[in-house]
Amino acid sequence: MIFDTLANAARYAALHPLFPRAFEFLRTADLKALAPGRHPIDGENLIVIAEMAAGRRRDDAKLECHRQYIDIQLVLDGTDEMGWKPLCDCVDPLAEYRAEKDIQFFRDAPASWIATPPGAFCIFFPEDAHAPLVGTGEIRKVILKVAVG
Repeated sequence: MIFDTLANAARYAALHPLFPRAFEFLRTADLKALAPGRHPIDGENLIVIAEMAAGRRRDDAKLECHRQYIDIQLVLDGTDEMGWKPLCDCVDPLAEYRAEKDIQFFRDAPASWIATPPGAFCIFFPEDAHAPLVGTGEIRKVILKVAVG
């Protein structure tokens, strides 16, 4: 898991071949003009999801993980207090992994919380379970889904 701001995004470009393109998109696109929903940038290899949702309480947030994609979650408005826990420490699955949705949920409590303000992002790799959209008021964010392989 990585927590940082877009000003430092270039430091992470070498971690994945699609990261330079992903961060360039985050720096140059009019993100607030994106309609809510899923928008392909490079087919199924790089996708942006625009979200606006009411923040929820920590107790209502479920840890989730993905196997096929890395998430780069950039907050645009509000503060998203994202929960995090190493996937290897998650022991109470809510259901089996669903490959068609690339998601699995857990009942486990996050090990820590990251208050992510506007302009900051978290990168969650397949070994990171995360619980997003925790906070008060509306949270607007974009999630870049970067294909693992």
